Amino acid sequence: MQSPSPVIAGPPSDCCFTTVQHVGTPVGQTITIAGVPTYVSTPKSNLKKVILFFPDVYGPFYVNNQLLQDSFAANGYLVLGVDYFLGDPVQNHDGEQGFDRPAWFAKARVNAADVLPGWIDGVRQKYGYCFGAPYVFELLSGDMLSAGAVAHPTLINEDHLYKIQKPLLLSCAEIDHTFPLDKRRRAEDILIERKANYHFQIFSGVAHGFAIRGDPSVENTRWAKEQSAKSIVEWFDRFSKLALSAKSLL
Repeated sequence: MQSPSPVIAGPPSDCCFTTVQHVGTPVGQTITIAGVPTYVSTPKSNLKKVILFFPDVYGPFYVNNQLLQDSFAANGYLVLGVDYFLGDPVQNHDGEQGFDRPAWFAKARVNAADVLPGWIDGVRQKYGYCFGAPYVFELLSGDMLSAGAVAHPTLINEDHLYKIQKPLLLSCAEIDHTFPLDKRRRAEDILIERKANYHFQIFSGVAHGFAIRGDPSVENTRWAKEQSAKSIVEWFDRFSKLALSAKSLL
């Protein structure tokens, strides 16, 4: 029997279920793609560039995630946030006595595995092509995406890194028990070995979750969140331009 691939980023821990709710007014809408509720945030420009947003355990309709998706749309991207929790994000169970978080998480992963293939096909049919933790890595092993970006990932093993074929940005926290320093260094070793096109950014003084759920009243956390989002937009801008240039030559 083949040995399992070594873990690079572990499963969600308490830090993944801790949040500071942000303040703002989302501007996106809810649509359905292949039967799956989807948050869509539309840019003012044309719709040639698409970001697939794979949310954390709080789902695409959590205000922090909505505002982040809206910020990507404000930079010229059509953003599609898939609700692979099917209306049951973790915050629905806040204060619920006897809540079995591991069982909820296991069910959520099964739901995601069931709905994502059809949802991705629906996106392909409706929008043509797109950009985009484990689901991003899996898509980066094929030809659907032009580039991918992840912030403080979980549930990644070495095989995910060995299989990627497209550019990858990793936006990471200095304090991260799920993706600690030794694992980040191992991830970089693999990417170097693969001669992958990648970019690592590490933000000091912040913890896992900073890019979505950090406290904006803390200056360093707010700055790291904003810089992470800015870097992701610039990463997608770079490779979307290259992809469009390549298409124009065909």
